[in-house]
Amino acid sequence: MCGRFSLTQPLDSLAAFFELYELLQKPNLQPRWNIAPTQKSAVVRNTAGKRDIALLRWGFAGPNNAPLINARSETATQKPTFAEAFAQRRCLIPADSFYEWQVIEGQKTKQPWRIGLKGGAMMAFAGLWQPEAAFGNEDCFTILTTAANDYLSPLHERMPVILPREQFGLWLDPATPRPILQRLMQGYPAEAMARYRVTPVVNGVKVDGPECFAPLNPALKVA
Repeated sequence: MCGRFSLTQPLDSLAAFFELYELLQKPNLQPRWNIAPTQKSAVVRNTAGKRDIALLRWGFAGPNNAPLINARSETATQKPTFAEAFAQRRCLIPADSFYEWQVIEGQKTKQPWRIGLKGGAMMAFAGLWQPEAAFGNEDCFTILTTAANDYLSPLHERMPVILPREQFGLWLDPATPRPILQRLMQGYPAEAMARYRVTPVVNGVKVDGPECFAPLNPALKVA
């Protein structure tokens, strides 16, 4: 699962990383340390045949308009909610980390972890987007998930699909065959990832500052 993530990089860094050469629009990106469902975040997609970036709302409209923030990669092509978007509107969601909450035996509260790539490298989640009539025809996105790799499985059984840069073109190309797309949606290599415990301050959806990145134990930041 992926229920919170961060994106603190400026637009020019995103433009270089995602090879956005001719932007149709320049969204007003602000550093975000704790992006939560229904909030807006940057999404890279093909627009008029060119790679572009825009701010979209997080979560497709589910039952009673509850946000569907994740789609299982194994079944997305079969679910009516996601099938059309998977075929026609795939996207990339830029991020520099995401959060997961670990169940601790004997404790009532879960332990939050910040997870990212080694060296703090930017990453891209595989996603889908579509306009939602329930939200005034606003464009919305959802994040595809896959089985967690060995590094993250102690925290949660699912993780976001993270795509390397060399696969961006295949993912965004509407002509890419489904079997190839299915092969892209795998767990990211465990040896390339890093994680550390953070304080419970990140639990609050209204908290969105550098304090969200503060390690629970500064002496043991990376685990």
